[in-house]
Amino acid sequence: MAIAVNAGARLDRLPISSFHYRIFALVGAGMFFDGYDLYIAGGVLASAVQTKFSTVPQNLQFISLTFVGMTLGALITGFVGDRMGRRFTYQINLLIFGLASLAAAFAQDMNQLIVCRFVQGLGLGAEIVVGYSTLTEFVPPATRGRWLSMMAFLTVCGFPVTALLGYLIIPAWGWRPMFVIAGVGSLIVWYLRKNLPESPRWLESQGRSAEAEALMQSIEQESAAGAILPPAMAVPPAPQVSVSDLLKPPLLQRMLVGSWVLITINTLIFGFVIFLPQFFLRQGLTIANSLAYTLVLSAASLVGCALGAWLSDTIGRRWSIIGASIVTIVSGYVYARFSAASDPTIVLSVGFVLIVAIYVQTAILFGVYTTELFPTEIRLRANGICNTLGRGATVVSPFIVGALMASYQLPGVVWLMIGLVVVQIVVVWAWGVETRNRGLEEVAAAAA
Repeated sequence: MAIAVNAGARLDRLPISSFHYRIFALVGAGMFFDGYDLYIAGGVLASAVQTKFSTVPQNLQFISLTFVGMTLGALITGFVGDRMGRRFTYQINLLIFGLASLAAAFAQDMNQLIVCRFVQGLGLGAEIVVGYSTLTEFVPPATRGRWLSMMAFLTVCGFPVTALLGYLIIPAWGWRPMFVIAGVGSLIVWYLRKNLPESPRWLESQGRSAEAEALMQSIEQESAAGAILPPAMAVPPAPQVSVSDLLKPPLLQRMLVGSWVLITINTLIFGFVIFLPQFFLRQGLTIANSLAYTLVLSAASLVGCALGAWLSDTIGRRWSIIGASIVTIVSGYVYARFSAASDPTIVLSVGFVLIVAIYVQTAILFGVYTTELFPTEIRLRANGICNTLGRGATVVSPFIVGALMASYQLPGVVWLMIGLVVVQIVVVWAWGVETRNRGLEEVAAAAA
């Protein structure tokens, strides 16, 4: 007979300890290289097209097939992660994009690089689904928003690091060393992550109560460090749900919210932010100055993630998303109207505010909100489907952005982003649920 482990409540009442920092470090290191690989395209493609290694259409194909891979990776990982466990899935995806990154460094032509990038995309799409979901299941609700937003901060650190390394490396040695760094770093983390434990919540949801209990006792012993732990609240088990329940209210509304916000934020990042070096080149800047501008603006991504970490646990997820969306609309309008003058003051100051607002949303939407919306037994599948739709939108967005740039320049791209964000405000206001300071089991019970 299965025992009631009550893993969720027992994890939620643990004091922050070396256990939490170890989990954060093991997951976060992989997420950092995921972020590094995500943002590598901006500087690499600008250099590749300038050196005639690629053409603009090939660059668009590179970006699009990256997201085809990420779309498939997100979908497959959701089902594998709920079936085989978080730990197994996490190891496989790191191995995939680590080896593919090394292969990309030795590509002989742009077609080979595009194939390598597709395989990288499989691992990148998997990482972002399982990474945030795994940490969600370990950290307590009172500070969960902060922990997950700081995980997003680590991921986004890949942006300024990529920009800095691109500024230092690409003009002198070309783009290939950028992929070597990604591959070697990912494989080192893959080796270290053998020490990542499985999620007790997932084990209990699978009926593997004895394993969940043994793991919980080990975690409690490490976290308590000899102190007496407070009693865990008795949480009645929520009704079990299946993937088919995602098509019925109220999980259907949560799926719509999760899907649209990820469509929006993916398009903001990969239809605007990742194109910054190429936007600047079109305005007449040199490759070195373009990368320098991008480096300055990339600092705003860290400010945005740090601000998102504070806001998510202070005023809550829902109003933080809506507030950051409004700032995105206002600053995006100003940026689109005045950036054509190429005035560095306007480009950098207004652009800084715009990037901050985008990355407040990035921290909360990728890192916090969508992973909290669904019960443990279908968390990765639901989150994987949301990410699949979000990544799917970015498969076509490079071509849409390319067409808008050709016809309407940068303002056309920004107006597309503003339209998506307006719909996001409506969706989150109408159907979004507040998850701040609520246990995952409480949020799941409300959905069931």
